[in-house]
Amino acid sequence: MAELGTGEFFRRVIIVAAVVAFAVAVWELTDVLLLAFGAILVALMLQLIAEPIERWTPLKHNFALLVSGLIVLAIAAGTIWLFGMQIGAQMSDVIHRATEAVSSLRSDLGKSGLGRTVMSQLGKTQVSLTGWAEKILTVSIETIVALILLVISAAYLTSQPRLYRAGLVQLFPPSLHAEVGGTLDNIGKALRLWLLGQFIQMAIIGCLTLLAVWLIGLPGAMALGVIAGITEFIPYVGPVLAAIPAVLVAFTLGPATALWTVVAYLLIHQIEGNLVAPLIQRTMVSIPPALLLFVIAAAGALFGPLGILFAAPLTVVAFVSVKRLYVRNTLQQETDIPGEGPEDIDA
Repeated sequence: MAELGTGEFFRRVIIVAAVVAFAVAVWELTDVLLLAFGAILVALMLQLIAEPIERWTPLKHNFALLVSGLIVLAIAAGTIWLFGMQIGAQMSDVIHRATEAVSSLRSDLGKSGLGRTVMSQLGKTQVSLTGWAEKILTVSIETIVALILLVISAAYLTSQPRLYRAGLVQLFPPSLHAEVGGTLDNIGKALRLWLLGQFIQMAIIGCLTLLAVWLIGLPGAMALGVIAGITEFIPYVGPVLAAIPAVLVAFTLGPATALWTVVAYLLIHQIEGNLVAPLIQRTMVSIPPALLLFVIAAAGALFGPLGILFAAPLTVVAFVSVKRLYVRNTLQQETDIPGEGPEDIDA
């Protein structure tokens, strides 16, 4: 094997160092990259709302986008008002009752030797339900700045999507431009379908939960319904998180109420898993459940809460990319890609 010259050796060292530096920079900027991905999701949401407006009204595309943005702002403002004026009080009551339930449970456990052993172990963790809730509900300056950046970035992405698509495609060799562009289009369509299906599922589960806890007689029914709807954005993990405050609140009203609450949430989960989700995924995007659970766990371990929040849409991106670039183009096997129509295959 021919020996490397000094110039060639240093050139390769510089390339390796640049690759390592790039990998480290990407790792350090993970939160920024996840924020950019969130901006893409918001941009797709604005497009979803703008399309029927453009189709059913004489408004042009840019004006339809403006109206969709105003609709989103109105919904956000209404939600904030609802939380501030009505749900906020219910949420405080839910947190108060849940804290009382934890205190009562601690008292009951302290009456037995096994319970005291369990309590001594739990005491080492210093878990405070009230402190946890305050951390979740507290909006920091960094969060506000991140939300502002996300909204502004989404507005730019929505107004000129082809510009940013073309810029991303140009990062690859010309021979790959068509394939990269087609993959980006497939990913965009799949994410739009996933978002639409997720919003439908969130609305259905939120309403079912509101009705169930209202029939059981739990206080803060609207707050619990909103919690269930929002946490539904995180598949599989979200319903478990939503059930915890409801069961704790139910315990303050007695074991029978708690049992009925558990049964109600299990029933809603069964309806979701066996009826709602299959019907939505049949026309939207279907991701293998085991794959999605592993990705949620991995994203949470690597990137924290933001990783868990974006685990499902990131799975959609990876799922579509692997199906098109590896299964279809590398292995030369036929496979269906979510959101792909006959015109995409022909292209």
